Amino acid sequence: MRIALVHDYLNQYGGGERVLEAFAEIFPDAPIYTLFYDAEKTFHRFQNRIQKTSFLDHPKIRNNHRAYIPLMPLAANFLRLKQEYDVVLSSSAGFGKGFHIPKSIPHIAYCHTPLRYAWEHYQYFDHWSPLLKNFAAPAFYYLRWWDKRNSRKPQTLLANSQYIADKMKRYYGREAEVVYPPVDLHFFAPNKKVPKDGYFLAVGRLIRYKRFDLVVEAFNKLQLPLVIVGNGPELENLKQLVRSKKIHFAPFVTDEELRILYNGAEALVFPQVEDFGLVAAEAHACGTPVIAYAEGGAKEIVEDGVTGILFHYQTVDGLTMAIKKFMLLSFDPKIIRASAQRFSKTKFKERITKIVKAAKLA
Repeated sequence: MRIALVHDYLNQYGGGERVLEAFAEIFPDAPIYTLFYDAEKTFHRFQNRIQKTSFLDHPKIRNNHRAYIPLMPLAANFLRLKQEYDVVLSSSAGFGKGFHIPKSIPHIAYCHTPLRYAWEHYQYFDHWSPLLKNFAAPAFYYLRWWDKRNSRKPQTLLANSQYIADKMKRYYGREAEVVYPPVDLHFFAPNKKVPKDGYFLAVGRLIRYKRFDLVVEAFNKLQLPLVIVGNGPELENLKQLVRSKKIHFAPFVTDEELRILYNGAEALVFPQVEDFGLVAAEAHACGTPVIAYAEGGAKEIVEDGVTGILFHYQTVDGLTMAIKKFMLLSFDPKIIRASAQRFSKTKFKERITKIVKAAKLA
């Protein structure tokens, strides 16, 4: 089969990019179309696979892409794929659904979320002044209109969690099959040579909605060891919140180092509302419990009291109480590891392959 892969943009490496990487492994000859591409920020993992980018592919835009969000629908509509493909498979949190794909080619859209900037812009721009929010309101309205309109283009919609499938039903009026993102269970696995080392772990891009500020403030109060893995625009702001010598930042770690950190942590702390929460699933694969806010995809990963703790108030006190509760309980690493089998990369690849083959034959 001649397959083309589509991804919104490639200037960072997170859960969505891990899904694209799995697609690229399933279809090793498939080219990738994306709005813009930064080889260094994606660790050269898609080297020699990029077929075409848009007019937004410029260093200034790649380094500050949120300022150019209003131009992305136009860039997506202008990015054209050729007629030569049997199936197009997109990995999208919004803009990939709008690439110009010939109607005769089946398009399968794996959706990480409906376009956040359209439907949940308050998470990103809550710090704006009321005047600026009013000025930007027409742009948000346009993005909602554009996202809903382009949600009709793919013949098949997939969602990375039931939480996102429910959103797609609400916003788009369309059903989506849930296919959980892939976890490499051979790589992320318990390691008896790495003992628990007394620290807690938080992992992810350091942006506002992920609420790492709650984690820092909670561990300031508790005076417990904490390692925060990740980089992003909130790094310096978070460092300024630190009042405990036991809080440490690790902006850049390799996958091998991350695997060791998962194994050595008492628990992963996950305070945000996430579409799925791949780092929580990876921690479980290593047999490590997760302390998570009881909203979003975390509720599909963490079983309260069995594989971790779910807390219901997204506040410093809510998180602090959850950590204290966690320290009074014990968790079985074998049960936690077994719970991660649902997210097997092997199962993911098998399901995606069947869906793509069925789309070609339809």
